[in-house]
Amino acid sequence: MMRTLHMIYGFVGAGKTTFAKKLEHSLPAVRFTHDEWMNKLYGENPPLELFADYYSRVHELIWLYAERLLELNQDVILDSGFWSRSSRDEARAKAKALGVGHRLYFLDVPENVMLGRVRGRNENLQGSLY
Repeated sequence: MMRTLHMIYGFVGAGKTTFAKKLEHSLPAVRFTHDEWMNKLYGENPPLELFADYYSRVHELIWLYAERLLELNQDVILDSGFWSRSSRDEARAKAKALGVGHRLYFLDVPENVMLGRVRGRNENLQGSLY
């Protein structure tokens, strides 16, 4: 079976991380969730002026480990949103260069469901601050 780069694509609140966690256990694969790394390395609310730099650092670090795991014949799941066409193209090009397969999962969820999830998430964050 060919090792595969699994890419989770969807908007905020679409359920990407929940889906990625289920996929991680069913394959098996190693999951990288960008938001989790940002939170662990830089906290829940990094300074706005540093966010782009932090985001880029985490992106590079995840790819460093993802590429190595794929070289070691391990499936990898990237839970990064892949909102832009260029980000999806970049991931496909990296998979091709590594000689691995790739699969894109698009989570198409109604807007009202996504908004409800985001509101609930934000309320939980506010509640944890007090």
